[in-house]
Amino acid sequence: MISPIIAGKGISMRLGRGAGQVEALKGIDLSLYGGQLTLLMGPSGSGKTTLLSILGCMLCPTAGTIEVGGCDTIGARPEQLARIRRGQIGFVFQRYRLLPTLSALDNVRLALDVRGDHSRHATEKASATLDGFGLSHRRNAYPHELSGGEQQRVAIARAIVADPAALLADEPTGALDGDSGHGVMTVLARVARDPSRAVLVVTHDPRIVPFADRIVHIEDGCITGDESSLDRALRPAVAASCYA
Repeated sequence: MISPIIAGKGISMRLGRGAGQVEALKGIDLSLYGGQLTLLMGPSGSGKTTLLSILGCMLCPTAGTIEVGGCDTIGARPEQLARIRRGQIGFVFQRYRLLPTLSALDNVRLALDVRGDHSRHATEKASATLDGFGLSHRRNAYPHELSGGEQQRVAIARAIVADPAALLADEPTGALDGDSGHGVMTVLARVARDPSRAVLVVTHDPRIVPFADRIVHIEDGCITGDESSLDRALRPAVAASCYA
């Protein structure tokens, strides 16, 4: 049996205090596997970003367990969680979060700098990663000189340059037009072909559904559906057979 890259079991999360306390997540089980692009879809306030933050070890759940690479993270100290994030997880955000005073190349290389790699090899690796995303001609451009789609591709390059086992993206197409969003999802789908890497995309954008290997639906803090691309492909055939 294939082991998950990230495994969450019984994840619950309460936010706030007293009468204002909200149960954002309610006993969720969710595992992410290598070679899959998983979409986490649901309406605003459904718990999507909270769940992503917990799977990415940015938040600690009120209850439940999170394993990253087979290691239980519950009870880990903040510095241990930071080490797990640096070594195992890459993040992509809706608003790119590129440093405006750094070039595209330096923004990507920064992900290696914070891991202590200041070598010439780090520069070469950052450059090669940008090249792989069709941005070789934009290496020296600053974020304000890049289109939204280009900025997001730089952000994805920064997220994977250190070879994380999981890539977690929060609404990566939310600020983009249709063509740019399609380009970004094409990149993420290519990243997800690596059998050693899991990709999770939080979204409410139905236009990117065709890129998914798996779609998990969440509403009111509960998983309400989990279907693979094969499930979706079979649905019309099953429906047709019912009326044959």
